[in-house]
Amino acid sequence: MSIHVALSHITHYKYDRLVTLGPQIVRLRPAPHSRTQILSYSLKIEPLDHFINWQQDPFANYQARLVFAKPTREFKVTVDMVVDMVVLNPFDFFLEPEAEEFPFKYQSAMQKELAPYLVTEPATPLLQAYLDKIDLTPRRTNDF
Repeated sequence: MSIHVALSHITHYKYDRLVTLGPQIVRLRPAPHSRTQILSYSLKIEPLDHFINWQQDPFANYQARLVFAKPTREFKVTVDMVVDMVVLNPFDFFLEPEAEEFPFKYQSAMQKELAPYLVTEPATPLLQAYLDKIDLTPRRTNDF
């Protein structure tokens, strides 16, 4: 069973004088790899006198690059979308055997793929105090 959900979003800037807008990047379009089916999507940009180029970032997310021909007193982005939301069981997943026990280490190939996401900054004293309280006794990851 599913439900149709409508979403409307408006971002509206008003200026007290004419301004020249540089190129704008708008990231308000669902990713093509989303599990949720998009039934309709519209993006309206004001002022109407603009150029739009659709691009994808390194993670395959859509982004609209906007270039404006003339100075303006307003910049408005309106997105309307209808999606088909289906019920998903959040517990319908499996773990690779090497990740069933916490703490775990990623295999070499996975470690390379995840490298950009595993870079950390030095912990602040407050964060370190929190981390020091985490029990690192091996146990089932799902029970963590």
